[in-house]
Amino acid sequence: MGRVLVFAEQRDGSFRKSTYEALGRAADLGDEVHALVCGADVADWAADLGRYGAQVVHTVSDPALAQYASGAYAAALDRAIEALQPELVLMIATAMGKDLAPRVAARRKMAMLSNCITLDLEGEAYQATKSMYGGKVFAKVHATRKPVLATLRPSAYPVPQPQESAAEVKPLEVDLPSDGARVIEVAQKAEGQIDVQEAEVIVSGGRGLKEPANFDLLQELAGALQAAVGASRAAVDAGWIDHAHQVGQTGKTVSPKLYVAVGISGAIQHLAGMRTSKCILAINKDPDAPIFNLADYGIVGDLFKVVPVLTRELQKLSG
Repeated sequence: MGRVLVFAEQRDGSFRKSTYEALGRAADLGDEVHALVCGADVADWAADLGRYGAQVVHTVSDPALAQYASGAYAAALDRAIEALQPELVLMIATAMGKDLAPRVAARRKMAMLSNCITLDLEGEAYQATKSMYGGKVFAKVHATRKPVLATLRPSAYPVPQPQESAAEVKPLEVDLPSDGARVIEVAQKAEGQIDVQEAEVIVSGGRGLKEPANFDLLQELAGALQAAVGASRAAVDAGWIDHAHQVGQTGKTVSPKLYVAVGISGAIQHLAGMRTSKCILAINKDPDAPIFNLADYGIVGDLFKVVPVLTRELQKLSG
């Protein structure tokens, strides 16, 4: 095992939960775990990554990195790879990771394994499991040479237990490009909404809700549980809720402590995105719905009767 470099994705001074997942996997795969943090001013809080397994954190601080920009971030990661010569670079298959990883892999002429559900070192080769054909099959793929750049699906691995340790922080000098694309505005999600990929509890709705106004039922239940609101592809395709809430093969992969599936039949594409949830509660009027085959607990009944009662009881418990 050799040196592993993790690209530590952060937004507004907070690391994504998936960054900690990648650090935990890096500690299992490498002898040395390094991390790269890019942003406007990151040196003061980058050392916290040591609690999750990073031994050295390399920082690139520049006003041009305040918001993600492909050219500048690619230049920073390219320079870190050149300086450190890792045999494995780990990133997360988020929107940022999916944009940045292939750019850097092409620059460095690196082998690339994308959207990995599992990543292991088999002998001298890195091997990954990928979901294909809408989650109907899983393929084993491997890189025939090193170095390798791999992107992990969010929630593919658990967050390691934090330790009482800090990483060594080293600034990295990078000549950032001064031309090309420029970020002029970032559209933020509504204040107070919880990202489904970061949430420990998720309440998701599907076609059984019948119309977009009925997502208000889920919002009330989510409020009682302090949960994020998710959705199936059918609900998103119907325009009932924004794509940012979609869970599944073509949406987001989640692994919360509790996943409540309301009016979701359980198509294989949806199950591919939430099957690793620690506990699954399904509410559906069809006793033969496939979701019940995966659920830990099931309620067979009319969601329009079940959900309001469940919400009221939870509100009573919370005072």
